[in-house]
Amino acid sequence: MKNITLKVQGMSCQHCVNSIEGALKEIGAIGKVDLNSESVDVTFEESQVSMELIKETIEDQGYHVL
Repeated sequence: MKNITLKVQGMSCQHCVNSIEGALKEIGAIGKVDLNSESVDVTFEESQVSMELIKETIEDQGYHVL
């Protein structure tokens, strides 16, 4: 398992947390949103989920990955 931390802009409330964490779960990754630091810790299996897919998944929810 690999763990990364992404800076994400546009998150401000519990709906944002649920949206991102739920979308990541659907692709097989585990996401933990931290609104205070505007970051998302993501744990995933590199053989099953790519970094590109993780970024696309978050951006598809309406947020910007830096």
